Amino acid sequence: MPPRVLSALVAVLLASLAPSAAFGAPLKIGLINSMTGPEAPIGEHLSNAFKLAAEDLKAEGVDAQLLWEDDAGKPQVSMTAVEKLVTRDDVCGIVGPYSSAAGNADAKIAERYKVPLLVPLAAKDEITRQGFKWVFRLAPTTLDRVGALFDLALTAGKPQSIAILNENTDFGSSVGRSARIIAEKRGLKVVFEEAYAKGSPDYRSTLSKLKDTKPDLVFMGSYVVDAILLMRQSREIGLAPQAFLGAGAGFAMSQFADEKEISHGVFTSAEWAPDVKWAGAREWAERYTKRFGKAPTYHASGAYQSAMIMGRTAAKVGCDRAKIREALRAGKWTGITGETVFQDFDGYTNQNKQVMVVQQILDGKHATVWPPALASRKPVWPFPGWK
Repeated sequence: MPPRVLSALVAVLLASLAPSAAFGAPLKIGLINSMTGPEAPIGEHLSNAFKLAAEDLKAEGVDAQLLWEDDAGKPQVSMTAVEKLVTRDDVCGIVGPYSSAAGNADAKIAERYKVPLLVPLAAKDEITRQGFKWVFRLAPTTLDRVGALFDLALTAGKPQSIAILNENTDFGSSVGRSARIIAEKRGLKVVFEEAYAKGSPDYRSTLSKLKDTKPDLVFMGSYVVDAILLMRQSREIGLAPQAFLGAGAGFAMSQFADEKEISHGVFTSAEWAPDVKWAGAREWAERYTKRFGKAPTYHASGAYQSAMIMGRTAAKVGCDRAKIREALRAGKWTGITGETVFQDFDGYTNQNKQVMVVQQILDGKHATVWPPALASRKPVWPFPGWK
């Protein structure tokens, strides 16, 4: 065969291969996480999960180079991280960030630069309700997150009224708004509703006003530090409704559960739990615990699943952002968080319909109590009282 013809054939072959396969370069995947700042305790779970995902991708033969960025939970820092990963590091896609405020900001930057962004956990509804083509979310909508808590409460008891107390952040405002929408649909009277300033040292005045309304249910949307303080001061003033409902985040953390005097009996929603009956969930939780010396939260499982999906997708179609986007749109994955499919529905775009579970904290441990098909035990109702 003439040398010129042979060279042309080799060029065609190399062009048909993914860049990583053709030249041996690893697939660059960007990771944005709150490794420092107020949400660092949750960010630690994401970091641990990303490490496990890197190991598992490598074991599958996926040569992925994970590029880490810390946004400290600040939207402006997170936006800068997206731009750096896209323009300087030339990543195939990005997984992250953690917080809703950063996630909503990053979505706009990802859309501008046309890079696939897979948001693992940020709950603010608007993130996937802006018609963006390049933004995908594994985490459920806040309506789904809050709805699971209401399903349990209205099945386990007969509450008539509810008080809604949430922080005035993107996450808190979104879950608080969803709580009102669902309460009205389910016929619950909203007797108290307030958004508080995150990080305040004293909530007793607000909690006393809430107590005066005598709600059957108290719904809270808070990260871990505020969740602990709110429950401590609820105990101090003797607030004891039929149930305390915590919208994920801080209430799902072991730091909150460890405060047994205030956490006992509290319900919280989650998109995953170590005792949930999904294939591989228990084994993965045991591996995580053995490796890092603590049990994983749903934050870890969502980060792991998202990194695995992005890594596998890039390995399948190559480091072509448009092809990755189309593969995410068309794909279906089964893993430790159940089935993942990105769909368009009810104004959402590229949104996964994640099955939610409800956990109850009993004697310092989270146990899955809802839905019955996934539960490991029955819920304790009503609130058993302060320890």
